[in-house]
Amino acid sequence: MSVAEPRRIVLFRHAKADWPPVSDHERPLAERGRMDAAVAGRKLADTGIAFDLALCSTAVRTRETWKLAVQEFPQRPKTVYEERIYEASPGELIALLNETPDDAQNVLLVGHNPGVQALADILAGAAEGDARERMSRRGYPAAAFAVLSFAGSWKSLEPGVATLLDYWAPTE
Repeated sequence: MSVAEPRRIVLFRHAKADWPPVSDHERPLAERGRMDAAVAGRKLADTGIAFDLALCSTAVRTRETWKLAVQEFPQRPKTVYEERIYEASPGELIALLNETPDDAQNVLLVGHNPGVQALADILAGAAEGDARERMSRRGYPAAAFAVLSFAGSWKSLEPGVATLLDYWAPTE
């Protein structure tokens, strides 16, 4: 696999969480979140992207989101549950993505706001069609995802190098 081929990153925010009396890390999905996670999984499968790797926060709501979404995929990618995604800043997420092996062409990151939204904004130096306008208008609600592309190695991923190809969010 050549580093000259465009790589894709999908930044997927966990689906809507419930608010039971547990620590933030242990919050499960709400019923609405379970439904939206499956719908988002179908939309992700519809992109036709063959993911090589999924990086998922260790928080309960992100693990549940991923478990429901990946059931809609034609093929399950290798999944790494990464505690550094929880409460990560955009810079910390970039540093994590910089560690990705170059044999991974397409990576999906399942995380949290505000980090995921800020990362999409920071990475996207350009956008196709109305993707940026839709992302700006909708914000980054639960179960939303952005599809970005960039050329080069994972070590070269930095602010402004990617193109925002698409953005999707569930209807409210």
